[in-house]
Amino acid sequence: MHKRMGEAVARVARKVNDTVENKTDSLDLANCKLMTFPVGIYKAMRSVTEGIHRISLANNELKSITSRFVTTFSQLTELNLAGNYLHRLPEEITSLLHLRDINLSRNRFRRFPEPLATVPTLETIDLEENEIAEVPTDKLASMASLRSLNLRANPIGPEVRLLVRPLVPFDLLLSPEEPIPKA
Repeated sequence: MHKRMGEAVARVARKVNDTVENKTDSLDLANCKLMTFPVGIYKAMRSVTEGIHRISLANNELKSITSRFVTTFSQLTELNLAGNYLHRLPEEITSLLHLRDINLSRNRFRRFPEPLATVPTLETIDLEENEIAEVPTDKLASMASLRSLNLRANPIGPEVRLLVRPLVPFDLLLSPEEPIPKA
């Protein structure tokens, strides 16, 4: 087990070093078995954080994203957090003034993460395969840049379906409705 953990740590370190040395605009830490965002990365990437525009932390075991993560990587345009155990986002997510795409599919959200509704540049929100039943349609309707909201495979009620369609000026992706069983 220690050998596997050591290999995972080494893989994360390699990916961080590649990003820093090559001054790329993205950091890909997908599939690294991360339970938290490693604190050491903040120090290692200090010189390049302003240039990071895309981060993927998909398919890890993250239960939360800290406000420090959001404020450190303030220039993000894309954030992929799919396939984790997230159920909320820090309020500081509203400070990501360049964020265009966020993928939160396959997480544990029970409610729509409302701080996203105040991110002015968001174009795409993917919340497929969560546990969301209610959606703040009024807030979503006021998101001027939003182009696509994916809510497939969520327990969205029929009343939300009726409310949402006429209100939203973006593509709303929902799972097909289940037929109502006959008694």
